[in-house]
Amino acid sequence: MKIMIDAGHGPHTPGKRSPDGRIREFHFNSAVADEVKKRLVLDGHTVFFSHQPDQDVPLHERTSLANRLKADLLVSIHANAFGSFFNETSGIETFTFTKPSTSAVNFASCIQRALVISTHRKDRGVKRADYAVLRDTMMPAVLIECGFMTNREEAELLKLDAYRKRCAGAIAFGISCALS
Repeated sequence: MKIMIDAGHGPHTPGKRSPDGRIREFHFNSAVADEVKKRLVLDGHTVFFSHQPDQDVPLHERTSLANRLKADLLVSIHANAFGSFFNETSGIETFTFTKPSTSAVNFASCIQRALVISTHRKDRGVKRADYAVLRDTMMPAVLIECGFMTNREEAELLKLDAYRKRCAGAIAFGISCALS
């Protein structure tokens, strides 16, 4: 299976950081993406990245690349935020497009379940949204939010290598589960 992994946003995207500036979303996203790729390649999948480590890649280029490579699945990895100050909002959520395919819903459900079990974070559920990486791709696509940068406890977790590996393992497991 050909899988496109998207480390959401980019290293220079303004505002994508914790309120104290100690974590940038791309640092979390790209670390998890690297680990997911390692695990999926070991399982025999072909894995591509839609992001670049040193520049912001526009959304239309990310989705065009996934479509051009005829990926079978796109997984966009993110860390969430609610407002611009620390607050109590927390948890894991996974998105599909507003009119998702059955396989996208299946992938989202498997990944969401695996992430919640692995991280022990609040289950915010599988939701639908009109995000470009979900709308503009021709393959099943999911967007994952692995915790809130605006929650002090989760912001600390998002910085930890162990948490990043736990998220990556859950994402890879969720993909495998959906395929079986």
